[in-house]
Amino acid sequence: MSMLSLLQGYEYLGFTRKDGKTIYREWAPGAKAAALIGDFNGWEPYWMNKDEWGVWSIELPDKEDGTPQIPHNSRVKIRLQSWGDWWCDRVPAWIKYATIPEGEMGAKYNGVYWDPPRGEKHLWRNRRPKRPQSLRIYEAHVGMSGEDEKVSTYAEFRDNVLPRIAKQGYTAIQLMAIQEHAYYASFGYHVTNPFAVSSRSGTPEELKSLVDAAHGLGLVVLLDVVHSHISSNADDGLAGFDLGQGQEANYFRSGEAGYHKLWDSRCLNYGHWEVQRYLLSNLRYWLEEFQFDGFRFDGVTSMLYQHHGINTAFSGHYHEYFGPQADVDACVYLMMANEVIHETHPDAITIAEDVSGMPTLCRPVQEGGLGFDYRLNMAIPDTWIRLLKEVRDEDWGMMDLVNALCNRRYTEKTVAYAESHDQALVGDKTIAMWLFDAEMYTNMSTLNEATAVTERGMSLHKMIRMVTMALGGEGWLNFMGNEFGHPEWLDFPREGNEWSHKHCRRQWSLVDTDHMRYCQLNAWDKAMMELDDKYKFLSSPTQWVTHIDQEQQVLVAERGPLIFVFNWHPHQDYEGLKVAAPEPGKYVVAMDSDGFCFGGHGRIHWDAEHFTTPAEEGKFNERDQYFQVLAPSRTVVAYVKAPENNQSHHQQHQQQQQQYTTSSSSTGNEQWGTRPEH
Repeated sequence: MSMLSLLQGYEYLGFTRKDGKTIYREWAPGAKAAALIGDFNGWEPYWMNKDEWGVWSIELPDKEDGTPQIPHNSRVKIRLQSWGDWWCDRVPAWIKYATIPEGEMGAKYNGVYWDPPRGEKHLWRNRRPKRPQSLRIYEAHVGMSGEDEKVSTYAEFRDNVLPRIAKQGYTAIQLMAIQEHAYYASFGYHVTNPFAVSSRSGTPEELKSLVDAAHGLGLVVLLDVVHSHISSNADDGLAGFDLGQGQEANYFRSGEAGYHKLWDSRCLNYGHWEVQRYLLSNLRYWLEEFQFDGFRFDGVTSMLYQHHGINTAFSGHYHEYFGPQADVDACVYLMMANEVIHETHPDAITIAEDVSGMPTLCRPVQEGGLGFDYRLNMAIPDTWIRLLKEVRDEDWGMMDLVNALCNRRYTEKTVAYAESHDQALVGDKTIAMWLFDAEMYTNMSTLNEATAVTERGMSLHKMIRMVTMALGGEGWLNFMGNEFGHPEWLDFPREGNEWSHKHCRRQWSLVDTDHMRYCQLNAWDKAMMELDDKYKFLSSPTQWVTHIDQEQQVLVAERGPLIFVFNWHPHQDYEGLKVAAPEPGKYVVAMDSDGFCFGGHGRIHWDAEHFTTPAEEGKFNERDQYFQVLAPSRTVVAYVKAPENNQSHHQQHQQQQQQYTTSSSSTGNEQWGTRPEH
């Protein structure tokens, strides 16, 4: 079988239209008999024929009036007889849409035949944006993206949330929980129907409209794709096609190898060409039919090893990666997947969620790598939670912090993040929750005088995000709401909380109220994005930590053209702190966390000019010169070498402060539109 035919699976299998016929094909070699049932035939079986490869098929000629026998948006299933002579009804494996009856608790999913008439199909308005030079990802979950206590829709996200993301300065959106999943509280990671759009938030056409609108705002859209396992829910999903047959005729591996004991899910049979066709076609489907611009692959560590990374600590030694524990079939599949994605859409972006540090994960397939563009630096959020939970501020190890941020494989790009959706889930805490604790509910108004807890929380929240972005990788990721320190946790509706949506939403009104400190944290996040826009430090290969002082709790680091000065000390200011400079000349402030608009005290003077002095003994922290600055406690200040004409620098700063003050209170609810063509 050629690579091209592997990519074209969704154009042959499942439901297709050709020459006035509706054709349905399904690979189900474990079945003794198969029939198509649905609304169109009163759920009476239309028997199917099986070929030598285990593919069942049926052709349904159009009615005399020229309309298809199966109407658009009608329910369908396949009825299967196992070799043990028991019968079951299953949702078709290649189904594009699946729904449950409204208001019926515990109801089973039905496949839905989706082929809208011309007038109801989405017409694409915008071209894909080019791959951004700086990858700044906004991780979002559509269902919980609204403030009302309900599941939000694709249309609501398009109209209300997309403008916020674009205005904030992000360049990419990573959409979670798009592939259909019967269990909402799985966060979308227990996928039942990989080709189907999650029906809780709307239809396939409405999702296309969302992606199109994002492109119109200049945002690339990444799909959080789950190919690492499949929900074990046989009634509603792909797992139902395991009728007890061996893995040579199965989507899944046999025995223990086919079951993920930690996730209670099924492990795919990556070595089988039908499974490869299914998964590779799935990627092409999302790229071409929905115009996604790439993927974040979930659970890659589980795929790379036979042990799935369970109870395994990785120290970085090569014997931990290369040996009998390596899952060669899965590794080859990932190489094929990355080749397919980048050949289909050369500007596509692929990101691996891997905690093991697998070498060559992000090197080209031609070099023997697995072909990903980025990996997530999953150790960083663990480091922050450990520090906040277990270590006093004055005991934070500066060298340990730098090691955690900079520990990544040379020439393999990394997406850094201080926290993601994982830390927001019930049972864990976000950084803001660790910092502010109960004062998130009592003292986040600027109309009240800040307490010591609030002062610390505001300062460290800004510093933690900035140092992670500056030193943690070549990309940045933020989970929806964390940019402004969203209070409380995420808890999906379930029996234990009486099916409440109270904690499964985002309270945008907090950041839209200009006297709330959330508004100031949001302004800082926007300033970080604008700083990268202006100086391109995130994508710069230049990174050098020039000064680590444990006693003073000071870090100085160069990234791109910027020099960051971090003073982590709880109460000590440093006047005249020496800062190594890569070039002689005049340095000025590019951004500081102590600005009034960010909830600071305004101790940094933007009109100050810092001229370099030659190092007394030839070198200062490996540089030939240094300049001196004020470093207030718990602040970060970014400096840049001043251009020749720097007369308007202070004026620009005043305009910037005014901009953050006025724009923070804007809701960002502008109607989405078309991005101008360049």
